[in-house]
Amino acid sequence: MATTSQPGDWASRRRAALVRGRRLEYLTVGWNSLEAVAAIVAGAFAGSIALVGFGLDSVIETSSGLALLWRLSHANERNSDSRERAERISLRIVGVSFLALATYVGYEAVRDLWTRQAPEHSIPGIVIAAVSLIAMPLLARAKRKVAQTLNSNALKADSRQTYLCAYLSVILLGGLLLNVLVGWWWADPVAGLIMVPIIVREAIEAQRGDPCACNDGLELLSAECSDSCCDEKN
Repeated sequence: MATTSQPGDWASRRRAALVRGRRLEYLTVGWNSLEAVAAIVAGAFAGSIALVGFGLDSVIETSSGLALLWRLSHANERNSDSRERAERISLRIVGVSFLALATYVGYEAVRDLWTRQAPEHSIPGIVIAAVSLIAMPLLARAKRKVAQTLNSNALKADSRQTYLCAYLSVILLGGLLLNVLVGWWWADPVAGLIMVPIIVREAIEAQRGDPCACNDGLELLSAECSDSCCDEKN
């Protein structure tokens, strides 16, 4: 027999999930900030375009996490139209940033292959990629669980971006290890080229992101949604 949740229980679960969601975003911002600095510095010293690109991707992920954290922290301070407009603008900015990153990584990778510019070995880069490969799937799964509780499209999209970061870690780790272990200098720029379509996909997903204020988990204190965009989706 199915049981019906009381409104108070529903609101309590939503508030608890919101708190957990905020904590996960704080963790995401802190992690990606450190990862970005470490990867960019290590990549600059080693001349690794894949490592620099990975670090710049972390910068964009940090800005995306800050935008989502802002929306969750100020969910009830604006009407739905204002929230939808703010999210639409932030999604476009993130999308353009990813396209710019894809262009940069693609250009630098092709240039390095053309000029046969070999990067230096980067043990710090290998460590960064390995740690990220372990941490990102765990963080993504936690976000996905919270997103399902909140019925949050924004958090669901953010969890997908975190999974993509894990995929980038695999590509980066492979390129760096091949360069160190067997001396395949071209593995690094090739890894950068493999990253390009994944980054472009992130850009497209950001541009197509759902700005609906109800479905992004912002309307947390009411079981009913009055936004017309929600009526179209449900």
